[in-house]
Amino acid sequence: MSRFTDHLGLQMIEDAAGRPVLTADGRAQWSLIEPLTYDVGREGSGESITVPVGATTDLASIPRPAWSLLPPDGPWAKAAVVHDFLYRTRGTGVFAGHRWITRAQGYSRAQSDQILDEAMAVLGVPTDLRVIIFEAVRLGGAAGWGL
Repeated sequence: MSRFTDHLGLQMIEDAAGRPVLTADGRAQWSLIEPLTYDVGREGSGESITVPVGATTDLASIPRPAWSLLPPDGPWAKAAVVHDFLYRTRGTGVFAGHRWITRAQGYSRAQSDQILDEAMAVLGVPTDLRVIIFEAVRLGGAAGWGL
């Protein structure tokens, strides 16, 4: 059964002067201060993805003009953190020399995007918003795979 087993614990990444470290388009960067585990929902799969302490995220990579409708820290934030982790590891779940997924093989980009959609459903994100986010990720996410 799909579910998150942890609370989301984040800390904003700051430079030496205490200013937030931002992405090129002005989104804050965050670091996990607690692990976040998501049990993937395929019946009986036993698969889980743990985003470890120290992994980074910018939450949902939503363009600034859309923030009034779809803020980066919306109810999909946990799903976005798991998705960012899969993208940044190219689906392998390998971070800091350790494998953080229980699945024997890694996840493809398409599978990672499906996990985003599934996790948003677990979080109660309405279907219409899930479809918009999912389609936007499928359309524009290729550039972020492995960054």
